[in-house]
Amino acid sequence: MADHASHSAPPNRGISDLTPDQDRRTVRRLRLGIGVIGSLLPVVLPIGNSITSARVALLASMSASYYTHMRNIFVGGLCAIGVFLICYRYDRREDRLSTVAGVFAVLVALFPTEPPHSLVPDPSRVQVVVGVLHLCFAAALFAVLAFFCLQLFTDSRPEAGARPGRDWVYLVSGWVIVACIATITVSEVLHLAWDSPLTLTYLGESVAVLAFGLAWLVKSEAAAGLAPGAPPRATAVGLNS
Repeated sequence: MADHASHSAPPNRGISDLTPDQDRRTVRRLRLGIGVIGSLLPVVLPIGNSITSARVALLASMSASYYTHMRNIFVGGLCAIGVFLICYRYDRREDRLSTVAGVFAVLVALFPTEPPHSLVPDPSRVQVVVGVLHLCFAAALFAVLAFFCLQLFTDSRPEAGARPGRDWVYLVSGWVIVACIATITVSEVLHLAWDSPLTLTYLGESVAVLAFGLAWLVKSEAAAGLAPGAPPRATAVGLNS
């Protein structure tokens, strides 16, 4: 009786019992979630702000959404991206850098940009300092995300042979992010402006976030035509270590 019970009892399953296919699906879903939120934020924020304001309302920057009815969407979207990045597991190098990027994403959400002068003509010292920290965290976040596109996502191709199409998507996305960071920096330092309600800062942020979202969507293999034919080179860190 006791012997029969011991044979019929189901074994305890832990994380080490997960199959490689299960682990790959988790990684792909995290990448997909990051890519979807990153791709939607630049579109949802101005549309939602225009609907809630009952007029076409373009902001000076994506971060200025914090002071509109879209605050919860902006903060929630960044925090979701941050949590996905922190939970992301692929190999040790990507794990560490994605955790750093995730922390920066959460900090960008929690440290709002300096309020617009139309709302607060004379911001306090604390608001100014927090605004500066917001810019620093945002720049660091974009820099890490650009590194993902330019280095980490493209280092698995063979030594010889043509680059697969997905690698060109990563490279273009990475350099677009770098160009957007440079454009935003120059426009802010030189106070550049053009005759349009769409500011260079908002345009640069939106294009950079869209490029980052596209790269992660492709990496998630959501675009079947650009998906790699071979299985990923590594599974979760917990299974490799």
